Amino acid sequence: MAISGGCLCGAVRYRIEAEPIAARTCWCRVCQFIGAGSATVNVAFPSEAFNIEGTLSDFASKADSGNVMHRRFCPKCGTHVFAQSEARPHLMSVRAGTLDEPGDW
Repeated sequence: MAISGGCLCGAVRYRIEAEPIAARTCWCRVCQFIGAGSATVNVAFPSEAFNIEGTLSDFASKADSGNVMHRRFCPKCGTHVFAQSEARPHLMSVRAGTLDEPGDW
């Protein structure tokens, strides 16, 4: 099963060749900024299952846990697409709104 998605302007596209591991919402303060005051909705997949086309910008910051988080977004339209913790490099979270079929998760 292939899962696909991308940013608002289409400059970033991705394809995932794996089933999701988990879905969750995050209410941390950074996600509240990204989510306009609410949580972000994220779906986790194995990192090695991604094929990403296009250029992403990276914003790294220290989470409340002390882990360094990388939030990757399209530099053209600003859509946040992925998040990944340096403590868990084997997992990558996709912002559910960027999935072509977000209602499936």
